[in-house]
Amino acid sequence: MKPGKVVASFDSATGMLRALSRFLHGRDVPLIGQGPAWAEPWASAVLGLANRLPRPLQEKAYAASGWAEAVPPNRVGDIRSDDLARWVTGHYPRRRGQVAFVGSSNGALVHLAAAVAAPWLPQTLLIPVRRRGVHPDEPRRDLLATQEAGNALTSANPDLVLHQMHDANQDRLMIAGMTYFRVKWRRLPEAYRRFLEASLEPGATLVVVECGLRRPVTRVGPRHVFQHGALGGATPREYEEGGPRVADYLRRYGSPHRGWDYPPVDEESPEAEWGFEPSLLPDLRELAARNGWRLLRLRFTEPEELSPVVADLYRDRYRRRDLPADRLLAECFLLLEPWWTLRSGSVPYWMVFNTEPSLASLTGYLDRSDPFAEIRLLLFSHGVESVGLASIEQWRQVLARAEKVGVFTGVDPRAYPRDFAGLARTHRELSRIRTTYPIPPPLPWPDAEAFLTARLGPLQDDE
Repeated sequence: MKPGKVVASFDSATGMLRALSRFLHGRDVPLIGQGPAWAEPWASAVLGLANRLPRPLQEKAYAASGWAEAVPPNRVGDIRSDDLARWVTGHYPRRRGQVAFVGSSNGALVHLAAAVAAPWLPQTLLIPVRRRGVHPDEPRRDLLATQEAGNALTSANPDLVLHQMHDANQDRLMIAGMTYFRVKWRRLPEAYRRFLEASLEPGATLVVVECGLRRPVTRVGPRHVFQHGALGGATPREYEEGGPRVADYLRRYGSPHRGWDYPPVDEESPEAEWGFEPSLLPDLRELAARNGWRLLRLRFTEPEELSPVVADLYRDRYRRRDLPADRLLAECFLLLEPWWTLRSGSVPYWMVFNTEPSLASLTGYLDRSDPFAEIRLLLFSHGVESVGLASIEQWRQVLARAEKVGVFTGVDPRAYPRDFAGLARTHRELSRIRTTYPIPPPLPWPDAEAFLTARLGPLQDDE
């Protein structure tokens, strides 16, 4: 099967790969990398009409768009990890440099890589698999219905670990007709090896991006785990045991359940979407040693731990170039614009999602930072009033902290969190920022490394 038809376009890893690779090609990211800028008015109009549909029709349309991308279960065994790896590396321009990144998906990392003009190869990809006849609030049945497809995938790809994820909170609409197969490389694919050897100069640096986030799982097989929920508004305990917020959410959505029936937890593992699978490290060490590269490890526990560090890196860089450093661009999930961030002289602050923990992360950064004259806020709409969703009123309070201009960018506050037209509007509105600057030359990696070391500690490999 063609990898472009296998890997989800609505996933964080795909969105980040497209955003960074397009930046390295000297381009921005209209329509989250899925179409040209000239199509945005048309897409915005069509999605805007969808915003005005009755809620049940909106939700069905959103779910159908994801289902159309999903792989039929009888074709899962045809997927090959080598094809997936070649698809990833095929996004990037072919040129040599002093640094490259491999590992966890992370929006702040995308901006770090853009600043130093370096590629990033994701360890994790999402393969959506079609599945019918399972209520979204019955995760145990989801596992039973898809276990055969999981066995087919792992049997055909011994270099992959399957992290099947069922998030009945934030992914409620999508999982009505599919299951999420997140795959992580535990061995370095040959396409990644060839790409890195062609891209890195002698004496270069290979940085392993390691998010240490872990979640409760059920062990299904030697290379297959089933993850209970996902990072976001609900806590791991709420996924396991329910609670008042969960019961209220299920009641509002007309569910016959008041909690989720997950299979029993028997261990923890790297989080499916953001966590790093450490079994990949030996291959990276061997590759670095064979080519005479430095191997560094960029380690953090929560995905958003990198966000204030990278934001401050950009702010420091603007000040050193005698540019204003008081324009904040707060991004969300896969809504990333590294080209327009630098073109507009913005300080990027990436949030995992549109939830209260991400809101707290952003407001905490604002509490610790010098004031911003301008704050622009991007919000990803997932179509559900889920547990832990931050309200539009709470986001308005963030914008009110700007000294001059605080605005939603690409967001229709009346439609949030079912503002599907935001996927088309975000780029258009960013491109209309009046004061712009030339894209700067790449930040030398030693300068970036020194800044990261001062904030995070040494990045050396401990082995």
